[in-house]
Amino acid sequence: MILQAAGVGVATLVVIVVVVIVGVFLLTSAVKILKEYERGVVFRLGRVYEGGARGPGLFFLVPLVNRMVKVDLRTVTMDVPPQDVITRDNVPARVTAVIYFRVVDPNKSVIEVEDYVQATSQISQTTLRSVLGKKELDDLLANREAINAELQSIIDEQTEPWGIKVSVIEVKDVEIPQQMQRAMSRQAESERERRAKIIAAEGEYQAADRLRQAADQLDTPTAVQLRLFQTISEISTEQNSTIILPVPIDLFQPFIDGIKPPSERAFPHEGTGEGQGG
Repeated sequence: MILQAAGVGVATLVVIVVVVIVGVFLLTSAVKILKEYERGVVFRLGRVYEGGARGPGLFFLVPLVNRMVKVDLRTVTMDVPPQDVITRDNVPARVTAVIYFRVVDPNKSVIEVEDYVQATSQISQTTLRSVLGKKELDDLLANREAINAELQSIIDEQTEPWGIKVSVIEVKDVEIPQQMQRAMSRQAESERERRAKIIAAEGEYQAADRLRQAADQLDTPTAVQLRLFQTISEISTEQNSTIILPVPIDLFQPFIDGIKPPSERAFPHEGTGEGQGG
């Protein structure tokens, strides 16, 4: 009898332990706590719970009836693997990019796509190759902001049915062959030389135009005299040396005419001829 009583006690104890373990398991599966940036998509017997995503905070699920899939609402930063593209002007390039996206509809992110992170990565790669293949290399290097906006618009439109919002996509680096880099360097150098020659020619043109305007102002002998005297004065202050300048006789013609008699001023050559003949 004692052995039978001991056996019944042990069996009862085992049953109690099993019931406690099952109870703890059911209680643990029934109580859920989600953080502020988390949401839970609840399935009740395989169907999405009509109340929508649960959380954040503490809530209860019916054990063995409800099942929850946790979704993170924080922005995901993902590097797009390097893509080999050929631009519109037949230049091979290797492009890397980074994409920022987040879940805006937890139910769609679980129901409409199996793995939204992998799906977003794949659609980003294909869109990157498609869009950059239609651009020329100069546009790819210069119009980076416009290309980023175009990529973001296309990818966001394709991920919207999955409940994913693509906020930003940035092209980080564009690698081109070394031969193409040397050709671009020579082109840039030639362009700088062309601009330098144009600027020098423009400067010479402006200087020649100013000289022409100055020559128009010096259209009288008196003005030419004043300019000559001014030049001599400037030279004399800068250098202590003897300077010999050939001076045209026409500059002194007004002074010569001033000391001649009135008859000789009017007809200088005729008056001299008459005097010699007499």
